[in-house]
Amino acid sequence: MSTTLKAGLIGLGSMGRHHARVLASLEGVELVGVVDPMGDKNGWAQGAPVLSTVEELIALGIDYAVVACPTALHEEVGLQLADAGVSALIEKPLADTVEGARRLVDAFESRGLVAGVGHIERCNPALLSLRARLEAGELGDVYQVVTRRQGPFPHRIADVGVVKDLATHDIDLTGWVTGRTYTSIAAHTVSKSGRPHEDMVSAVGQLSDGTMVNHLVNWLSPLKERFTSVTGERGCFIADTLTADLTFHSNAAVATEWEALRAFRGVSEGDMIRYAIPKREPLLVEHELFRDAVQGKPADICTLRQGLRTVEVAASVLASATSGATVLIPADQEQEPSR
Repeated sequence: MSTTLKAGLIGLGSMGRHHARVLASLEGVELVGVVDPMGDKNGWAQGAPVLSTVEELIALGIDYAVVACPTALHEEVGLQLADAGVSALIEKPLADTVEGARRLVDAFESRGLVAGVGHIERCNPALLSLRARLEAGELGDVYQVVTRRQGPFPHRIADVGVVKDLATHDIDLTGWVTGRTYTSIAAHTVSKSGRPHEDMVSAVGQLSDGTMVNHLVNWLSPLKERFTSVTGERGCFIADTLTADLTFHSNAAVATEWEALRAFRGVSEGDMIRYAIPKREPLLVEHELFRDAVQGKPADICTLRQGLRTVEVAASVLASATSGATVLIPADQEQEPSR
C-alpha cells in the first residue's frame, strides 16, 4: 500500500458532496474517482473523474471507498467492494435490512478488511466530551437517556422512513455514550406526509444496565432540534449537537426548614456548567479516524458489527410499532464493552 491512500466515493448527493469536499483535502489521501450515474451537474466532485459504475472505480486500484449512495444500495455496493478486497466506510444506516447488514459484516470480516459505518454523531464534540465524562464517572449511576431529533421534511430521502434515516443516529449514540446495549424497545409511529414510510416515531427502551431510554424523532417539525440528555445520580448532562455545546446541571444538597419537604428524598437544582470544547468538523474527524484505521493505526471507528446492532434495534422499533407490543432484544455480548 502506498504512503498516500487512493480513495473513491460512491454517491454524489447531499451527503456525498460533503464527503467529496473532505476527501479532496484530507492529508494522506487522494480522491481518485467518484461514482454517480447522474454525473456531476453541480460540480461537487472536486475535480475527480466522475464514473458510471463501481467496477470502474475499483479498476483504479483504490485502497478504500466511501459509500454514500441511497441506503437501499448499500448492501449491493458494499458486497462489490468486499469482493474486490477494498475497505469501505459506509454511510449510516449500514443497510436497509438486518439480513443485508449481516451479509455486509460477514463479507468484510471474512476477508479481514477494514470497514466502518458513518455514524457521525460519534465525532460530535459535545458527545465526545459527554462520553468521556460518563466514562470518568462524573455523573455516577446513569438513570435515563433522552433524545429529540426533529426537523423539516428531507425531500432527498425516498427509500426509508424516519426510523432508519434519523432514529439510527440516536440509537447508535445512546449505546456509544453509555457503553451499553438495548434490551427492549416499545414504539409508536405515524405517517402524515403521504409517503409509504413513517415520518414520526416515539420510542421507550431499556439498556442492559437498566437505564431507561426515550427517543422522539420526526421530520414534520419546522423546528430543527438535536437534543440529548443523560440524567444520573449527580445531575444531568445536556448536549446540543447542532451547536456542539455540552452543559451540566448538578444536583444540589440544600438544607430546608420546610417540614413538608424534609421527608422528600429527591434532588434540587444546583450549579450549571457550560463546557468550553474545541469544535472540529465531525465529518473531518470521522474521515481522519477511518484513514488511520485503513493505515493500521489505532482508531475508534464505528465497526460494522456495531452498525449491525443499530439496524437490529431500528428493526425492533418498527416491529414494535406494527405489533403494538414491547420487543425484547437479545443481549449481544460481543457489543458490551467493559466500564
